[in-house]
Amino acid sequence: MELVKNIFFNTDKLVENSNVKVSYAGYLFQKGVDEVYIHYGFGTNWNDSAETKMVKTELGFQCEIDIPETNCLNFCFRDNTGEWDNNFGQNFSFPVEAVEVTTEEEPLAMVTTPETGMEVHKGLRKTYIWSKKIKLAIYKIIHYVPKLISGNYKRKVEE
Repeated sequence: MELVKNIFFNTDKLVENSNVKVSYAGYLFQKGVDEVYIHYGFGTNWNDSAETKMVKTELGFQCEIDIPETNCLNFCFRDNTGEWDNNFGQNFSFPVEAVEVTTEEEPLAMVTTPETGMEVHKGLRKTYIWSKKIKLAIYKIIHYVPKLISGNYKRKVEE
């Protein structure tokens, strides 16, 4: 799921007591740095803050974060020279949903959003679907346009 500014999660929702993979293809990656660290904390006061070196891939930098019981995940990025990508001083902050504990009488667990006063990003699924459509369109352009230009592309002739 793409959230904002080239930051992706491997899930549609951030849920407490879970693990999430964070992918970053933002400013520092586009600049071409070799090392990126994610500095993160939980709640409005950045509780249990930590820093982890991210793994560089072709598509950006990636790491996994364990999310405890909290109401939000905050993070920013830095490279090995000390340059930061912190969303212009605002940091990146996303709400974490609590999982309601079920009793034997209830068949399924309910996911609820805590009262954090934070803006809940709606339409994230639509953003993800659009990003997939755009990637498919780019693939088709890269694959078929050179064939059309060179004349190696032949249309099927109907009989």
